[in-house]
Amino acid sequence: MKNLKISILALTLGLMSFSVVPNHKNTTVKTVITSPISWKIETIDVGQIPQGTPKLIEFEFKNTGKTAVKITTVHGSCGCTATDYTKEAIAPGKTAIIKATYNAANMGVFTKTVTVTSSAEETPKVLTFKGTVVAKA
Repeated sequence: MKNLKISILALTLGLMSFSVVPNHKNTTVKTVITSPISWKIETIDVGQIPQGTPKLIEFEFKNTGKTAVKITTVHGSCGCTATDYTKEAIAPGKTAIIKATYNAANMGVFTKTVTVTSSAEETPKVLTFKGTVVAKA
């Protein structure tokens, strides 16, 4: 009988040590906003370019949104890359091209970027092109 009382007491104390804590998790709703600009390709490998021969690289995109998109600025990562782009707004469903011309003056492997700022995105889009400048044959 004494062992039964001790067992019940131990069980009672053991159960009292557990507490029920409500499970309150912070639930954060994340809204994923997709860009209305859909790039055909974001990284282009131009392969081998003869030294001293400028190379034109074109990045095509489509406005998949519901309102017109305006490209506000386009910058190359160095002075060796000239850029050009349409200054008019791109209507929904229409495509446009960002042009970069790389001056292949220095031989060797290269990776360059073009940063595009638009009315459609808060964060600028960084496009990349790479290749190798080789001696003229």
